[in-house]
Amino acid sequence: MSDGRGDVWVEAGFTELARSGVEGVRVEVLAKNLGVTKGGFYRRFADRAALLDAMLGRWREGRIAAIAQQTSLDGQGPRERLKALIQLYSERLNPEGMAIELAIRQWARTDEAASAAVASVDEARLKHVAELYRATGLAAEEADAQAFLFYCFIFGQSLLFVERGPRKRSQLVAKSAEKLLD
Repeated sequence: MSDGRGDVWVEAGFTELARSGVEGVRVEVLAKNLGVTKGGFYRRFADRAALLDAMLGRWREGRIAAIAQQTSLDGQGPRERLKALIQLYSERLNPEGMAIELAIRQWARTDEAASAAVASVDEARLKHVAELYRATGLAAEEADAQAFLFYCFIFGQSLLFVERGPRKRSQLVAKSAEKLLD
């Protein structure tokens, strides 16, 4: 992937994945979307399965690196870092990122490789956030439970209250976040 040619196909794959799920990630569709022939695809990837593997690898590595970076204290206390993480995920909504996340989770229901990628990402997310909660003084078991609730909130809130208006939604998220930081 370091030559960059495959990156274009992987990115086009993510765009199509967000739009129509893994079933929509087809060589013909991607070539048409990119305005190129299928031959360019086959110079980079052996087949569709190789592209899907590259996509899963990129997603897994990217999500794990992101959570490691987002949970590093960088001079902040653990509570401040948790608060910043909640703000990051609740205020900066990323519809395409969420669509990709949901599509990969749907894909994981029927595909072992996708399931393994999701499990790796979830494990890293829970581990890093639990470490922050442990740094606040919680025992390991309590920190693990709090990290689980944290992610239930992060993903759940992004799917709820779209109709309530941004101000009301923001107030509700802030009040809920306080409970996660107590």
